Amino acid sequence: MNIRFLSNNYAVVQQITPADIDDLREQGFAALVCTRPDGEEAGQPAFAAIGAQARAAGMEAFWLPVTPGRITDADRAAFAVLYANAPKPVLGFCRTGLRAETLWNDTRDRRDAAAAQQARPGD
Repeated sequence: MNIRFLSNNYAVVQQITPADIDDLREQGFAALVCTRPDGEEAGQPAFAAIGAQARAAGMEAFWLPVTPGRITDADRAAFAVLYANAPKPVLGFCRTGLRAETLWNDTRDRRDAAAAQQARPGD
């Protein structure tokens, strides 16, 4: 598994399986974000199985399926909010890790704004 850290609290990796969850938890990840739709290719594990295994291991798991090459503004907004509220560190994954990385890169300003808003509750 080739995990690439894009920040102290966010990393990306290619498709994972339920069997990978315990190892990821041992590496310290607190949350997973799957950016891949179910059924994209034969043999791909369903997110429900990955999410169930993650929750059993004490992790949070989020599903934000995006279409390759067609990430929308709504996808970006959802990712920024999801990341701001997720326990850290977060591991994003998809077929190759590219969609998870693209969402990270495309949402820097939104993540910064969400973090600032959390620091000022009541605004």
